[in-house]
Amino acid sequence: MSDDRFSLSTPADTPLVELRHGARRVLLAPHIGGAIAAFYESHDADVIHWLRPATQAMLDARNPLGMASFPLLPYCNRIRDARFTFNGELIDLSDDGNTFPHALHGNAWRRPWRVDAVSESRATLSFAHEPSRAAAHHWPFAYEASQEIVLDAHALSVTMTLRNLSDQPMPFGIGHHPYFPRTPATTVSAQVDAMWHGTPDPLPMHLAPHPSVDALNSAQGMLPDAFDLDNHFTGWKHSATIAWPDEDRAVTLKAAAPFDFMVIYAPATFPSLLCVEPVSNVADWVNLDADRASAGGGVLAPGEVMRAGFSLATRIG
Repeated sequence: MSDDRFSLSTPADTPLVELRHGARRVLLAPHIGGAIAAFYESHDADVIHWLRPATQAMLDARNPLGMASFPLLPYCNRIRDARFTFNGELIDLSDDGNTFPHALHGNAWRRPWRVDAVSESRATLSFAHEPSRAAAHHWPFAYEASQEIVLDAHALSVTMTLRNLSDQPMPFGIGHHPYFPRTPATTVSAQVDAMWHGTPDPLPMHLAPHPSVDALNSAQGMLPDAFDLDNHFTGWKHSATIAWPDEDRAVTLKAAAPFDFMVIYAPATFPSLLCVEPVSNVADWVNLDADRASAGGGVLAPGEVMRAGFSLATRIG
C-alpha cells in the first residue's frame, strides 16, 4: 500500500490510456510494447497497487522491463543462442536488436502498439509485424496480434489474439509478464507438478521435483525469499494467488489454455522483483528434446488465429 499520491505522465504525443471502474484504475502504455503501466485502486486513504507500477523514469526511458506487465509474442521466454530449426530451415534471430545473450520474449514487447478502441473501462490494442532485416523486425513470419483489456469491479482481464499472416506455418508461444509487489511477507500459492531446472543463463535442462513445488502446493504458500527462481512449472492448474497476509489482501491470477505453464521469477539478487507469468511454453521449447506436455508451444497454420486469456482478481480483507 502507499499514500494517495500516485501519478504518471507521458508526452502529449504518447499519452497513457486510463481505464476506470469506481476507485480502480489501469494505466496502459501502448507505445511501450503494448504494456500495462499500473493497476491500482484507492482504498480509504491509501493507494493499493496490485501490480508493481512503472516509475516515471521507466516511462521516460520507454523501457518495457520497467512496466507493470507486458505481452510476450510471437514467442515467450528464451531461445538458445537465438537460433532454432523449423520445417528444415534455420531461423536465426541473432541480429534482431535484442541485447540479451539469447532471443527473448519475441519482438512485440519492443515495438509500439496501436489503440484501436477505448472506452471508460475497456481498450483494444493491436500490433502488426512484417518481416525485414531491420532490428526488432527479424522474425521471418508476418503476424498480427491484439489485446482486449477490461477492468471491472472484480478483476482486470486480458484477452490476447495471434494470427499468422504468412503463407507458411509459424511456430508460436504467447504469454504476459506481470510484476507483483514483493515484500518479505509475500506468498505465492499454486498447484503444480514439477519444475524445469535450468542453467545459469537460464535455460531449461531437466524436469524434476524441487522444494519450491512443495511450497507452492502447501496451504501456506511459497515465500519467494526462500528461493532463487527463474523457472517454469508444469502441471499448473491455471490459477495462482499472490498474497500479502500482513496487509490482508491478495490477487488471484487465473488463465485458460494455452497458458498451461507458469513462470516464477523471484531472483535472490533482486529481492524487490517478483513475476508470476502465464505462458504457453517453457523457455527454448523449439530446441528442447521434450514432449508437448512438458515443453508446450504450438504452430499456427497460414491464416490461423489463436486466443488466450487471463485475469487478475483482487481481494481486500
